[in-house]
Amino acid sequence: MTPHCPGQPVFDTVTSRWGAPILLALGERPHRFAQLRDRLTGVSEKMLAQTLRTLAVRGFVHRAATTTVPPQVTYSLTPLGQDLSPKLRDLVVWLGANAVDPPADAASPRT
Repeated sequence: MTPHCPGQPVFDTVTSRWGAPILLALGERPHRFAQLRDRLTGVSEKMLAQTLRTLAVRGFVHRAATTTVPPQVTYSLTPLGQDLSPKLRDLVVWLGANAVDPPADAASPRT
């Protein structure tokens, strides 16, 4: 992918620090904001809100707000997000199964 590739912004969003974990969580079931915040250890509310907004703009996440008092907002995957979620989960499983530390001499230049 080149920097000018139209898919680059989508790739960056999906593979961002919080994009993938949010998509994986929503692939299991819809979540409310606080549930996602509590599930994703280390995410700030600002970053969670920003990432959810970006995923919604890109068409992966649906935001459903009720008119109750207080309002309730539930996030779920759109059909596009539902199509992506199992592929992303497969990638995470593959990474877990194949993640190995490189040999110590792998970083040294060859002479």
